[in-house]
Amino acid sequence: MKAKSNGIEINYAVEGPEDAPVVVMSHSLASGHRMWDSQMPVLSDYRVYRFDTRGHGGTDAPDGPYDLDMLADDARGLLDALGLDAVHFVGLSMGGMIGQMLAIKYPEVLLSATLCATSSRMPEEAWPAWRERIDTARAHGMEALVEATIERWFTRDFIASNENTVGPIRDLVRSTPVQGYTSCIEAIMKLDITDRLRSVNLPTLIIAGEDDESTPVAAHEAIHAAVTGSELVVVPTAKHFVNVEQGGPVNDALSRFLARHTGGQARAAE
Repeated sequence: MKAKSNGIEINYAVEGPEDAPVVVMSHSLASGHRMWDSQMPVLSDYRVYRFDTRGHGGTDAPDGPYDLDMLADDARGLLDALGLDAVHFVGLSMGGMIGQMLAIKYPEVLLSATLCATSSRMPEEAWPAWRERIDTARAHGMEALVEATIERWFTRDFIASNENTVGPIRDLVRSTPVQGYTSCIEAIMKLDITDRLRSVNLPTLIIAGEDDESTPVAAHEAIHAAVTGSELVVVPTAKHFVNVEQGGPVNDALSRFLARHTGGQARAAE
């Protein structure tokens, strides 16, 4: 389905009872809303909206530059277009950055935030690696980035023994528009909002993969320190796509957190 927001059409999927508490899910760079498939079994008691970020999946990919304010405004506009007043927001990596910006700019639309495998600051020493990815995508297309991306997102053992899971994630990477990928990198590179998070006053769950090199545990500890009352869960044997590689522990933490803040009953992780 499509909805107009902030000058573009955003692709989204919706599942669950119409009168249930609302959960909105935001994906990583070079991915799409299907990256949350592993979480859907424990969210069946919620009204779940998953959307493709600007430049990804079925959402428009206009020319850049993009920035995180723009991506947060896209998400806020989507909520308005769908008639959603206040939601539980779940984001991973870039999606977690969008969640942080929503919490800073539009706290009235959030009931809670779950921030997975993300960061509140992108150090300048990481910029050359980002620039290299931009140059590779523009020169050779997304196919040239698929395997290196998968190796950052999953441990070797998981890749070797879970092709049925990893294969569709590869497809999400290779199908990302180059324009969307590179413009969203330019937005991510400018990220520096740790101090601004001190204004956030809402239930916040932070989930990190213990072996994540892209957004290491220390980045999550910085968010945890900035957001008063936040909870931090570090999941062993997981890299960047912690929700896929360790779906059980992530689903357990997420479902229990949401149940506490919706008055519901936590479902067992599957």
